[in-house]
Amino acid sequence: MSEEKTLRGKELFGHPAGLYVLFFTEAWERFCYYGMRALLALYVAKELCKPDVAPTVLGFTAMQHLLGRIFGHLDNEQFADQIYGLYTAAVYLTPFFGGILADRLLGQRKSVVIGGIVMACGEFMMMKESLFFPAIITLTIGNGFFKSNISTQVGALYPPGDPRRDRAFNIFYVGINLGAFLSPFVCGTLGEKVGWAWGFGSAGVGLLLGLVVYLWGSRYLAADQIMQKKAAAETKAEKKPFTKAEWARITALIVLCALNISFWGVYEQQGNSLQFWADGSSDRHVFGWLGSNWEMPATWFQGVNPFFIIFGTPVINWFWKKQAEKKTEPSSVAKMAIGCFLLGVSFLVMIPAGHKVDSGGLASFNYLIGCTFLLTLGELYLSPVGLSLVTMIAPPRIVSMMMGMWFLSSCVGDYLSGYLATYTHKMSSPAFFIMLSGISLATGVLMILFYAPIKKAIGDENAVTSEDEAKAAELTA
Repeated sequence: MSEEKTLRGKELFGHPAGLYVLFFTEAWERFCYYGMRALLALYVAKELCKPDVAPTVLGFTAMQHLLGRIFGHLDNEQFADQIYGLYTAAVYLTPFFGGILADRLLGQRKSVVIGGIVMACGEFMMMKESLFFPAIITLTIGNGFFKSNISTQVGALYPPGDPRRDRAFNIFYVGINLGAFLSPFVCGTLGEKVGWAWGFGSAGVGLLLGLVVYLWGSRYLAADQIMQKKAAAETKAEKKPFTKAEWARITALIVLCALNISFWGVYEQQGNSLQFWADGSSDRHVFGWLGSNWEMPATWFQGVNPFFIIFGTPVINWFWKKQAEKKTEPSSVAKMAIGCFLLGVSFLVMIPAGHKVDSGGLASFNYLIGCTFLLTLGELYLSPVGLSLVTMIAPPRIVSMMMGMWFLSSCVGDYLSGYLATYTHKMSSPAFFIMLSGISLATGVLMILFYAPIKKAIGDENAVTSEDEAKAAELTA
C-alpha cells in the first residue's frame, strides 16, 4: 500500500483524519460567510443608503430603481432586506452549477481551492464601498465552486453502509457552526465598532486560513471522480442511463428540496428581520456587571444559533443513539418533519415580545434566545440529516450536482426570507411571527403527508446498488 493510501486511511477519534481537515476548512469558510452575513443588512441600511455614499456605489441607484419598480417604495431597512435575500439566495444557487463542473470537469478538490481563492478576493473587494455589488457577485461565484464540493467529500470518506456517516455529518456541522459562532464576535465587532472594512477584511483573512488547512490536509482526503485512474471506464459509465431505483431516489430528493424551501425562508429570518429586531427592538444591556452603559453589539446575536448547535449536537447525537438502541429512532424524512414543527414553535415564543414592542417598549433579549434555541433544534433535525441523506442515496456520478440541488432549496428559501422580512413594516409584530410559525408548521404537515411515497422511493437509506458500491470503492481507494 502506498504512503498516500496509508494517510487516507488514517483515523482520529474513530473517524478518518480527513474529516477533521474538512471540519476546520469549513469552519474558516463559514467564519467568512457568517461574518459577512452578520454585517450585510446593517451595512446596507446604515452605510450604503446614506445620501452621500449611495451615488458612489457602482450599480446602487440602478438596483434601488429596479427593486422599487417591482415592490414599490422601499425604506432603507426594506431595501437591505431585499439585498440580503438576493445575496443569500444567489450563494445557494451557484453550488448547483459548481457541482456539475466538479462532477464532469474539475473534481471536488480543485473546485474547493478555486472557490476559496475567488471568495477571498470578494471579501477584500467588500472593503471598498464602491465595489459592493461586484464584490457580491464575486463571492457568489466563489461559493458556487466551494459549497457543494466540500460537503460531498465528507461522504466520500466512508464506504457504503458505514454507520459512522450520519455522526460524521453532525461533527462536520459543528465545524460549520464553530466558524459561524466566532464570526459575529470578530467580524461583527470590528465592523460595528472599528469600521465596516475591518469586518469584511477579517472575514477574508479567515477564508485564507481555511485554504491553508485544506491544502495542507489534502493528503488525508479521499480521491474524487476526476482523480480516478480509469478515466475512460468512468466516462463510459457516466453515459449509462439511470436505473429505475436511481430515478426514484433522485425524484425523492427533488421533492424534499421543494418542501425545504419554506423552512429556509423562515429560518433565515435570523439574518434580516430578527437581526433588525436585535438592533432596534431588544434590550441588549444583558450583562449589568459590565456597566449600565455597556450595550452588547447587535451583530453578536448571530452567535446565539451556532452556540446552541455546538453544545446541542452532542445531546442530540446521544438522544438519537438511545432511540436507535430502542429501535425508535425516526427516519431521515421524519426527522426533517420534526425540524419544521420545531421551527414553527420557535416563533410563537416571539409573540409576547411583539406585543411589548408594538406598545412602545423594548423586549428582553431573552425572547430572541428562547426563539433561537427552538429554531436551532429544528435545524439540527433537518439540515445535517439532509446533507447525509444526499450523499447516501444520490447516484455517485452526480453526487456534487445533487448536493447543489439540495442547496437550491436554500437559494429559493433565502430569497423568500428577504421577501417575508419586508412584512415587518406591513403588519403587527405578533401577526408577523404568527405568519412565520404557520408557514413552517404547514411545511411539517406536508412532509408527513408525503412521507409514505418519499420513504418508498428512498427505500433503505443505507442500501446501495452494485454500481454505487463500485463507485464508492473507487472514491475511497
